[in-house]
Amino acid sequence: MARAHSAPRLLDDTGGEPFASPEEAWFWSVQAQEAKLAGARVVAGRGLIRRPCEPDDVMRTVDRLYRQRQLMRDHLHVLVHYGRRLLAPDPQREREFRARQLWCEAFDRIGPVLRDKGIVQ
Repeated sequence: MARAHSAPRLLDDTGGEPFASPEEAWFWSVQAQEAKLAGARVVAGRGLIRRPCEPDDVMRTVDRLYRQRQLMRDHLHVLVHYGRRLLAPDPQREREFRARQLWCEAFDRIGPVLRDKGIVQ
């Protein structure tokens, strides 16, 4: 007997609350990815705040920009390193100057895409 496949659950028409910034969406996605790696089951619509996307939507956007060569490997290294720390590079620290530049460049490219998708205000 064939197994019934369940369709993905769609968010309702309200869509959820967009993020205030692309950085906030990134930190949220990184936290969800870290939770998945730790064994948590990430389910849409179960958080304290309903969001207009899934964490993977933000990750796929970054991946797409990388494949289109709008983001380079250095951008990804900075995004992952500081994303795991849940803290942007500090512009006051001389040692983080280059990381700050890459961080800003990355979000200059990520931000408009997330805004167009309604993920960020």
